Formats: sequence, C-alpha cells, structure tokens
Amino acid sequence: MGAVHGEVDRLAVLHDHVAARFQPGDRLVYLGNLIGRSVRVHDLVDEVLSMRRALIARPGVLAEDVVFLRGAQEEMWQKMLQLQFAPNPQDVLRWMLAQGVEGTLRAYGGRPEEGMAAAREGAVRLTRWTNGLRESIRAAPGHNALYAALRRAAFTEGDGILFVSAGIDPSRPLAAQGDAFWWSHAAFAGLAEPYAGFQRLIRGHDPAGGGLRLEGLAVTLDSGCGRGGRLAAGLFEPDGTLAEIVEA
Repeated sequence: MGAVHGEVDRLAVLHDHVAARFQPGDRLVYLGNLIGRSVRVHDLVDEVLSMRRALIARPGVLAEDVVFLRGAQEEMWQKMLQLQFAPNPQDVLRWMLAQGVEGTLRAYGGRPEEGMAAAREGAVRLTRWTNGLRESIRAAPGHNALYAALRRAAFTEGDGILFVSAGIDPSRPLAAQGDAFWWSHAAFAGLAEPYAGFQRLIRGHDPAGGGLRLEGLAVTLDSGCGRGGRLAAGLFEPDGTLAEIVEA
C-alpha cells in the first residue's frame, strides 16, 4: 500500500479490494506515510486497525502478515512528541508544519499556535504540551501500539523484495540506512543493479513527486495521494513480479 497521507476514504476502497482477495500466506505491507496532511488521521488509524483485525482473525493468517513501515510523516510525528528536546523547537515545529504534520497534530487535539507558544515559553511548558498529545494518543484504542510497531523496512526471504517507505542510499549497507528509508535518496529511481541481493525494491512515496514507476528494479507506488492524486497499491509475487496495480 502506497503513501496514504490520511486519505481514509481512498484507503477504505482499496481495503475492500484487498480483503476480497487476501489468502493465507499473503502479506499486506503499508509502506509508511499513513498519517499526515489530512485532519482525518484519527479515522485513518481506526480504519487500518480494523483491517488488521479482520485479516488476522481469518484461519491461517498470522499477526506478522500485516506490516507497517515508518514513513517521513510518522517520523516527524514521533519528533513532535519529543519537541522539548530539540535545540530550536520553534524552527523545528515550523518546518514540520510546512511538511504536512499539521493534520496529524489537529487530529489528536493539538493546535499549531499552542505549540509555538509553548516552544517560546521553554522546555517545561513544551513538555506539558507534548504530554497532552501523548495522552490523546493513548486515549485512542490501538493508536499508541500501532505507532510503536512501525518497522524501518521489510523484505521477503531469499533474493526477493525489499520494501521501504521512500528510498535507500545505495552506498550504505542495509543496516546503516538510517533516515534514508523515509527521507529518500536521489539514486533510488535510477537503480540498475540489485541492492544487497534484492531483485526488486518497492517504495510507497516519491518525495520528488515523480508518480508511479512500475518498470525496472525500483518500483514506486505513489499516485499523489494526499497531494491531490490517487492512492495506489500493488500486488506482487514472491519473486517481485508485479501482478496487479489498483488505484482509488
């Protein structure tokens, strides 16, 4: 599932499509950036949790068959909750708001102007403000657990598929990718050789806005959802062959 950016109605349509075809042995991978941009983030997380419960309740489907990756929006949200530790919290908050975190902030009862005021008043006031956001997350059943379960990347066994949110840095080994997974690297779209033994690399978000890319080693499932476009999902065979692409 490509980057959703809070577009719960589009996600619900694709969930219906996936649910009708999902079989034991299949896996559903959300490629990060579930949240952000839209103020309907609360509904979005509830929809995702409902889908997960419905799938793993089926005979033969395991809890680990539904995987959630961390994207830039999830990373920024976690940084938001630790804003009191930032050396320049006003600048950091202003930058994150410009990147689309405002929708998530408002979804959990926060307001940008309150955050800026707290940042000006100092660490103690800012800590109280971020603690309020944490309490709002904990009050929503399952939300805190979902954010805690985010993975940096996912992959199939053997020389199969590597799933990432936005990209990789080909010059680094897999264990040293760090922020490259969600902040991307310019070389992703142009990869011509297998990386770390993987024959297919799939990401859900192109920060450059390049759109769907379905050919070659590196696949991008981003039709611009949250930026005026559609939500894309792909069905892949274990060897990385693209069997189907659907959009909503």
